[in-house]
Amino acid sequence: MTDTADTTPDTTAPGWEGILDPGERILWQGRPQAGLYFAPGQIGTAAFSLFFSGFAVFWMTLAAQAGGSFWMFGLIHFSVGIVMFWSAVLGPTIRRRRTWYTLTDRRAFIATDLPLRGRQLKHYPITENTQLTLTDDQPPTLHFAREDRRGGKGRRYTVDVGFERIEDGEKVYSLMRKLRRSEGAT
Repeated sequence: MTDTADTTPDTTAPGWEGILDPGERILWQGRPQAGLYFAPGQIGTAAFSLFFSGFAVFWMTLAAQAGGSFWMFGLIHFSVGIVMFWSAVLGPTIRRRRTWYTLTDRRAFIATDLPLRGRQLKHYPITENTQLTLTDDQPPTLHFAREDRRGGKGRRYTVDVGFERIEDGEKVYSLMRKLRRSEGAT
């Protein structure tokens, strides 16, 4: 009986040792466009937070006219409104600036290095059942998975996962369609 073990040298890309499976190849790597961009949901949150902060300033002004230091309780609401505003405006931009994407012949990887959260690497298998959606945005976003998340008060919600705002979205979409087809053939 002959030994059929693969004797080809390991050609794993530098930095990917121990992450990629044997024989797994990197097909594409990229990053999201990092410029300031407002999604419709962000605009609503930013507008609400400005209203919230503005009302706190109005309340603090009236309370200060009455005398005493009671007006300082409005600082909490003002601060919450400002944090909400900056989170809506800058949060997604900071996240995109600290995100990296990789597509292999088997999986899609999303790596992030966020302040307070640290480094995180998630991977999503590309199978014949993977649902692909390419947006018309410029640059386009390619969704390939859905993820359940937990919000406030234990509420669960689902978000689309993918490569957001990538310059060569059509190319990556084509690569993923080919992978999906080849996965179905095996």
